[in-house]
Amino acid sequence: MSQQPVILIGAGEMGGVFARGLLRAGYPVHPVTRDISIQSTAAAIPQPELVLVAVAEGDLQPVLEEIPAAWKDRLVLLQNELLPRDWSHHDLTDPTVISVWFEKKRGMDFKVIIPSPVFGPYAETIARALATLEISTKVLTTPAELLQELVLKNVYILTTNIAGLKTGGNVGELWDQHQPLARTIAYEVIDLQQWLTGETLNREALVDGMVEAFDGDLNHNCMGRSAPARLQRALQLADEAEIELPTMRKISQEL
Repeated sequence: MSQQPVILIGAGEMGGVFARGLLRAGYPVHPVTRDISIQSTAAAIPQPELVLVAVAEGDLQPVLEEIPAAWKDRLVLLQNELLPRDWSHHDLTDPTVISVWFEKKRGMDFKVIIPSPVFGPYAETIARALATLEISTKVLTTPAELLQELVLKNVYILTTNIAGLKTGGNVGELWDQHQPLARTIAYEVIDLQQWLTGETLNREALVDGMVEAFDGDLNHNCMGRSAPARLQRALQLADEAEIELPTMRKISQEL
């Protein structure tokens, strides 16, 4: 029996990896690019197996605004800097969410750092699809576990990107040569994550998790193209929250 199609919104590097896995798992994949209407696609395919949103972080909110009601219980989200507040105000109560711990750059195949945690109604489907590519996942069982994993990814990304603006280099060098700076920035990131989530977070567990991810790929570059924008976004949120973040602000001033 043929599988229901999967809708793929965003057909970039990361979306392409998921598409490969889903195709190998037997699902037809129907891409929705910038030039294709979400609404017209939903009219043609009102009940897909799932809807994978693989757009960049900055495009996520406009896309979620357009998601039709019939698709809202079928969403899979994978963006960086993702937290429950990013989907809850769109009347999305139970999306499937994966914290992606593999990278994919143009002209290169994917590289796994550590297993990618996934939670939600379609977690097993996503895990099986990625397994066809030998990408390891970890299926979570509670929303609390998901929150911890999303915060951990944010701590990793923001700490390495922002520290990298000052130090350059890779994550192994960051922790080996600039550990006090990295730890200080990580604590500031956690301060911000606590405000964003309304939760009291275990700082040392998050730092330990970050270091475990460092060990998964010590040569991973600290700073990508989006690092300056991540720093400015963090400082804007800190202003809204009335949080100081002195080390981040100093790095911003030095830039």
